[in-house]
Amino acid sequence: MMFNTLGLPAPLVQAVRAAGWTDPTTIQGKAIPVILQGNDLIGNAPSGSGKTGAFLLPGFARLLDGPQKLRALVLTPTREHAAQVETHARDFARFTELRVGMVHTAAPIANQEKMFRDQGVDVLVATVDRLLELHERKALDFEDVEILVLDEADRMVDMGQATDIRKLLKLLPETRQTLLFSATMPAELNRLAKEALIEPVRVDLTSPQPSAGITHAIYQVPKHLKIQLLDRLLSRSGEVRSTIVFTRQREGADRLARQLERLKYAVATLHERKSQTERERAMEDLKRGRLQIVVTTDLAARGLELAGVAHVVNFDVPPTPEDYVHRIGRAGRPDAQGDAFTLMAPEEQRHLAAIERFVGRAIPRVMLPDFDYQLKPSQL
Repeated sequence: MMFNTLGLPAPLVQAVRAAGWTDPTTIQGKAIPVILQGNDLIGNAPSGSGKTGAFLLPGFARLLDGPQKLRALVLTPTREHAAQVETHARDFARFTELRVGMVHTAAPIANQEKMFRDQGVDVLVATVDRLLELHERKALDFEDVEILVLDEADRMVDMGQATDIRKLLKLLPETRQTLLFSATMPAELNRLAKEALIEPVRVDLTSPQPSAGITHAIYQVPKHLKIQLLDRLLSRSGEVRSTIVFTRQREGADRLARQLERLKYAVATLHERKSQTERERAMEDLKRGRLQIVVTTDLAARGLELAGVAHVVNFDVPPTPEDYVHRIGRAGRPDAQGDAFTLMAPEEQRHLAAIERFVGRAIPRVMLPDFDYQLKPSQL
């Protein structure tokens, strides 16, 4: 299958080729024809599978011949993900007259209001909080919106954005086309989907099982020994490269990064209080080998596009099974191999039990034979 066989207009096929894309991914090949037919759609696919192209390309195809008004909204959970989607949107729109804009709460609202007054926008990538704020200030209206995209919808629900999304739905035309893309479908998202979409077509490419390209394991270790065990695991490979370490909280990410720096690793933190410039620099440095490790949180990492990650480490056991799948999905992207391991203190056992029920199998437990776990003889 090639992009020019999916029914996309020539300017979009040209833009795809200029962006260096050759063949559509599976989610793109399945979702694009459905969206071009005007159907609402729920697309479930893992991170890195090409969901952004799956909704932008057919959405743009619908907008090419219409009036220049705000006709499409793409909601994202965070400003970082919004920036990534906007970059793709501008790439795809380069041979069209479509105007792409982005709004989020990290930028001055006055500048965003000026964007609508001076140049106008056809496709708006936004976080829902800023979108509602701009509407309340009468900087924009939604009467011409034809397409609504909820991207990374499970993360939006996890972050408590469902209430704001419901407020937005009441402001939008009922005749719109709604597209929901997600890696998982928790109960609250299923409820929201029933309210937002009409007879959606489902394209489901996900499984609760982590990718087959991943080797993963659980290392049981007392909490106070986690950093020592992590150091041992990283150093035994001989070369530490392209490693993402997850923690639950921002404070934990900063603390762990300092500990790793003292152990002479090249480390950066990536969390919600870092600036966009700092985040982009960290990601580029990791890809180019200038950094060995990025320590991040679930909130900051959502939406990151990381090809070829060698290691994913759960320094804390993720509190929900969905977070486990998202974290582990950073390794073993399509056509890639990776390993992932989780450091589990005794008090985190309950989280692991929920994860194993979710993925439907036991995750292997591993112990390093030469590491002092400080266990009593009865625990050996």
